Amino acid sequence: MPYQEKQRTEESRESISIFHSSPQLRRPRRRVIRGVGHRSCLSMLPISRPFLFLSRHHSLNPLSLINILFSHSHSRYSNFPSPPSHHLSQFLPLATPLTTVTPRQRRLLLAGLSAAVKTHHAFALEAFSLRFCPFLLVKIMKLFPSRDAAFAFFQLASGDHASDETLHLSCVAAHVLAAQGLRLLAQDVVSWLIQRVGAGGVNKVVDFMWTNHAMYVSDFSVLNTLLRGFMNAGMSFEALEILHRMRGLGVRPGLSSLTILIRLLLRVGDYGSVWKLFKDMVFKGPRPTSITFNTMICGFCRQNNVVVGKSLLHLMPKFMCSPDVVTFNILINACCVSGRTSVAIDWLHLMLGSGCEPSHATFTTIIHALCREGNVEEARKLFDGIQDMGIAPNAAVYNTLMDGYFKARDVGQASLLYEEMKAKGVSPDCLTFNILVGGHYKYGRKEDWNKLLRDSIVLGLFPDCSVYDVMVSWLCWAGRLDEAMKLLQELLEKGLSLSVVAFNSVIAAYSRAGLEDKAFEAYHIMVKYGFTPSSSTCNYLLLGLCMKGWLQEARILLYRMLEKGFPINKVAYTELLDGYFKMNDLDGARFLWKEMKERGIYPDAVAFTALIDGLSKAGDVKEAYEVFLEMSAIGFVPNNFAYNSLIRGLCDCGRMTEALKLEEEMRQKGFLSDTFTFNIIIDGFCRRGQMKIAIDTFLYMQRIGLLPDIFTFNILIGGYCRAFDMVGAGEIVSKMYSCGLDPDITTYNTHMHGYCRMQKMNKAFIILDQLISAGIVPNTVTYNTVMSGICSDILHRAMILTSKLLKMGFIPNVTTTNMLLSHLCKQGMPGKALLWGQKLRDISFGFDEISYRILDHAYRLMQDDVQLVTVTYEKGLFMDFLMYITFDYFSRNKPHKIENENRIKLIENQFDHLVEQFLNIAEVKKALGINELSVYKKSSDVVMTALHDDLMKSVKYMVEYLVRRRRCCYIRVSVRIGVMQVEAWVKTVKWEGIVEFLNAERKIWKR
Repeated sequence: MPYQEKQRTEESRESISIFHSSPQLRRPRRRVIRGVGHRSCLSMLPISRPFLFLSRHHSLNPLSLINILFSHSHSRYSNFPSPPSHHLSQFLPLATPLTTVTPRQRRLLLAGLSAAVKTHHAFALEAFSLRFCPFLLVKIMKLFPSRDAAFAFFQLASGDHASDETLHLSCVAAHVLAAQGLRLLAQDVVSWLIQRVGAGGVNKVVDFMWTNHAMYVSDFSVLNTLLRGFMNAGMSFEALEILHRMRGLGVRPGLSSLTILIRLLLRVGDYGSVWKLFKDMVFKGPRPTSITFNTMICGFCRQNNVVVGKSLLHLMPKFMCSPDVVTFNILINACCVSGRTSVAIDWLHLMLGSGCEPSHATFTTIIHALCREGNVEEARKLFDGIQDMGIAPNAAVYNTLMDGYFKARDVGQASLLYEEMKAKGVSPDCLTFNILVGGHYKYGRKEDWNKLLRDSIVLGLFPDCSVYDVMVSWLCWAGRLDEAMKLLQELLEKGLSLSVVAFNSVIAAYSRAGLEDKAFEAYHIMVKYGFTPSSSTCNYLLLGLCMKGWLQEARILLYRMLEKGFPINKVAYTELLDGYFKMNDLDGARFLWKEMKERGIYPDAVAFTALIDGLSKAGDVKEAYEVFLEMSAIGFVPNNFAYNSLIRGLCDCGRMTEALKLEEEMRQKGFLSDTFTFNIIIDGFCRRGQMKIAIDTFLYMQRIGLLPDIFTFNILIGGYCRAFDMVGAGEIVSKMYSCGLDPDITTYNTHMHGYCRMQKMNKAFIILDQLISAGIVPNTVTYNTVMSGICSDILHRAMILTSKLLKMGFIPNVTTTNMLLSHLCKQGMPGKALLWGQKLRDISFGFDEISYRILDHAYRLMQDDVQLVTVTYEKGLFMDFLMYITFDYFSRNKPHKIENENRIKLIENQFDHLVEQFLNIAEVKKALGINELSVYKKSSDVVMTALHDDLMKSVKYMVEYLVRRRRCCYIRVSVRIGVMQVEAWVKTVKWEGIVEFLNAERKIWKR
């Protein structure tokens, strides 16, 4: 249907969207053409139940599965190349960059122009390409099937040419459009012109529009178009000037225009103009309607002025207007946002009493508020009440309650609710998928999480409308982020239906992974393709910056989003608040809390709990308790997390008596202490060395029916190790086995740390062997624990243990560096600590606060001329050797190129000399089993230069040939190159026995 035939329908549907109670409209499936002016077959092939096809191809990965979908739905075009964008240039009279329009708009233009050529309108296109004619422009715009496509052609035709002639001709085109009944498109044109010229050039637009307008349209038409244009551009002052001119000429403005102007004035905070405009509407017309009142109520409620909103509701009957579901939803939402859920429920009862039927949005809002307050039981009662009223909950209601159950850590109830949702025939959407997978990932079992991911693909649990959103989310949760990004771009290029949820999934995944650059790249793609960011989009972007500790950047981003009118909510502030606490910036957190209230964004239960948790961890338990009392006084119900945060703060401060009283108060108010609560209390007693009370609490916990988890046992093992009671620690390990739990990496690390503190390195390595035998991969904590013990051990055994540690693929971090620098100071070598500190600075190593404290201590030891502990020359060389292993790893794995390569080369040469000295020590030779007459010499510079760039590349195919035909007994590891580099190279060898080889027991080969 051509655009002009749809105009009347679009104008009749034009309304003010205040508080949506209906689900979002689906995006239409787009048509794809393969060339302009050529015969092509255009069709809209529906994709029906693609997951049913997937169930027969279990072995395929998600990306190939989507490609199968593409091949089924676009098989007719698969052999044709995508149309190049330069096809559009042949229809334009002006040289215009194609970046003026988005890729989606270019596709719409290509489809529309192709249809125009086929319907014999090529003469108009050819004539317009010779000169910019407003009448031909309008004729061509009317050929497009949609308003979006027609406006995109205008944007492309006018381009970025800001000359007076182009501006004047564009204004004539707007007149012609309005004269032919295309008023909405005329308003789009004028809005775009106003935004392009800016505030300094708007007078030209007004003059061009007013001059000779009578030849085309009436005074009302031109002034109403200008009024809409300024409002769309966000220029309230200029819009008021046009309205004043309309009143002066006796032209009565449209009701919808005035309503939009009121909304704009409320958004910028010009309340005086709002009331003046409302007064003019009362006395001069048009009289306010329910939509006008809803707009005003919404604007004042967003500024937390609910009293004015309530007064306007009671004023409505005087103007023959009745409050509708939108009116009540606005006030209910305002009460929930400000933390007054009980008042919101009162409004619900008033709504029902007045005969106004609630919508799904009404119940979703209240259920969401109850869940955020931790009152999931009341939320469930309301959910059941909906069904008693004969209203069937939709996906949004189910999602809200399901999310509440997960956040209350009630995974079982959440899963039952999902099963109920399917049984009632309610189709889950992509948000359901993210809630389920995210909930099981955070609070459930890994097996359930994996099963859910697998079933979502094989069984096809989600409807066609959200299949592509789900596939993108699936890849994100599976950790395949780059594949998700690639799939997202392929879907966009092919014009398939996507929603903002898919983009949010990618942005959230990149932010959680600490890849904020990739997150912002996904955001820019989102905006480029015309998607409007949601509040979740903003929250995830802030999350990525906060996780990196870039709070200043996060705050700037928050302010820019507020300036652009993005939907910023309290979750964004909560993310930033949590970031300040993680960086130990209490003043910044307090300032943000104050600013949050000043902006009218009132904290909810989650924000209060985050503040209590942050203050408790910072040791300010007094202020945390005051916030806890304030939270209760407002009407929020503190949940288990709030109580546990405060109990942990008291335990950390050693105030165990008060912590136990608070736990008792928690039980009296109907909150049952969970395993997490008892773990906090047991940990508090263990830290104070009160192991008997800790064990009594552990036994009491079991008597009341709570099963200890792995964290409970690890806490007790840590307590016994701190008390140097390794027998007690061993008994707890035995009890862990009897309860059906296997030790994890933390258990082994804690046990090893206890033996290392007692200088029992042989037993520590027995535990290390048990860890490896159990199939657990050692982590950095394991290495640092053992390394710390090695530094204090006797040289002979330390060297043997070091060789064993290096075989395991030791990967250092900043903690390793701090530990080694600290041992250098403790063992009387502060000068070497400072020397290595300087070398690490030269490669821009990321020191933390502890690093600087250690280096400062080393400097003071040198300055104060303190009598230092003396160590043997051999032990000094050994410590240098350990330090260099760490330095070498950081210098080789630095993401950016080191600027001063000469300095690095000098350090490497120094190390070569150091290794030569170390390996020629008689005690070292004896420990390694080398003939004492042998002399170690490093390779010459000529050999190193010749082989440096090759580094086993040219002979790799020979190695692959040999290992396929010969039994591989060993691989020689050079001390100079290192175990990690060699092992990384070995993993690239194409050999069917590579897995067995990497898992085989290692031996040191010496020559």
